[in-house]
Amino acid sequence: MTAREVEVDVAIVGAGTAGCYAAATIANEGYDVLVLERKSATEAGHIACGDALKGADQFPESIPRSKLDASMTNTEVDHGRFELPEHDTVLEIPVPGELAVIDRWEYGQAIIEGAAEAGAEFGYDTVVQDVIQDEGRITGVRGRRRGDPITVEAPVTIDAAGALSILQDKADLEAATFDTNVTYSQFCSAYREIVHVQEEVPWKDALVFKPTKRAAGYLWYFPRTGTEINAGVGFQMNEEPMTLVDDLKRDLRSRPEFEGATVTDKLGAALPTRRPYDSAVAPGLIAAGDAAGHINPTTGGGIAGAAYAGEYAGEQAIRAIESGEPDEDALWRYNERVMDHFGARYAALDVYNVMATAVDVDDLTNLLVSLPGENLAEALYSGSTEIGWKLKLQAAVKTFGYWGTILNFYRTKRLADELLDHYERYPDRPESLAPWQRERDEIMERIYETTGAEAKY
Repeated sequence: MTAREVEVDVAIVGAGTAGCYAAATIANEGYDVLVLERKSATEAGHIACGDALKGADQFPESIPRSKLDASMTNTEVDHGRFELPEHDTVLEIPVPGELAVIDRWEYGQAIIEGAAEAGAEFGYDTVVQDVIQDEGRITGVRGRRRGDPITVEAPVTIDAAGALSILQDKADLEAATFDTNVTYSQFCSAYREIVHVQEEVPWKDALVFKPTKRAAGYLWYFPRTGTEINAGVGFQMNEEPMTLVDDLKRDLRSRPEFEGATVTDKLGAALPTRRPYDSAVAPGLIAAGDAAGHINPTTGGGIAGAAYAGEYAGEQAIRAIESGEPDEDALWRYNERVMDHFGARYAALDVYNVMATAVDVDDLTNLLVSLPGENLAEALYSGSTEIGWKLKLQAAVKTFGYWGTILNFYRTKRLADELLDHYERYPDRPESLAPWQRERDEIMERIYETTGAEAKY
């Protein structure tokens, strides 16, 4: 058995969205970048995903947008459809921005091809097992490729290995600003099936959501085409997974549009339904995408955010290499760009996840019914929504008997706005992070007190 040793400018672990956009960004500038991927070349990109893509028209240019077109199988979707059977109600919710439903494997193959055309190299069938660390700085990774040992050394390593990444378990990050306040209970487990039906579903233009019997879970039906549906369930890690998967199967059997349907693919995955990492950098290390909590915690959508995080990680890696000192100071601007683009908004959205853990499903669905669609859309996607006195009065009339929940929502909304303001003042240097965190945690304490939820962090 022969050990292989490789030296590159940047090592990337994971050939998903963040990894490919980082690789393309770096390779486009003429630097040597190697992407290590545990799957084979034909299986890469085949992951559990809802396949819904918000912001389909907004992607970094490091991989030409035209490369993705063939993977976008349904561009007719333009709204969310919330089914609330307890109220015999369906809410049609407008979704801002361009939507699409994709074939995730086709998309994954397209971005790999785009990164390779930019000059990135890929090492498939490679299982990364450990990091190389020298006096606190990450200088590469070790693993096995098709059973043989491999060592990859690089001034900067980008962790794009997904949720609960092994790199973060193996690295000693005690002296770094890198966020280690991460536990399984902050994550969602997801399961999905690709279901083929005989006739087009009547909601081909909608992303369908349906609550489970517990607030910690929801079902989804996303139409890749009118007859090919991504059907799935998401639930917090502290719930019993198979019970909720059974909920999905029961619901599929009860829906007439799925009579005689066939299933072609089944997959599961973990998603970080939490706020973005306070800091996703350490000396020689940047985390991006799911590996840094770069996902909308209310919807589970993370493709567009991961693409931009990958681009920012690639650009910052180049600057750090050129500076000759890839320490936290040299990498810090990456954190700022993520928070400025989407991180602050996702942190505010996480407040509503916190609230949901302390609210009964009936109370939560009554709250949904009471809010107009445009306000729900703002709450789900922007992290905030304007609530005037007229709306408050309408909500009070429609939800008699649930006023306590409504009042808590309004109070929580104000705190979410305060948290958003605080994140928009994210520090511009590593040494300012600790006092910023203390102020943030004081806001979070008030959020826990108002919602009655247990502390999430």
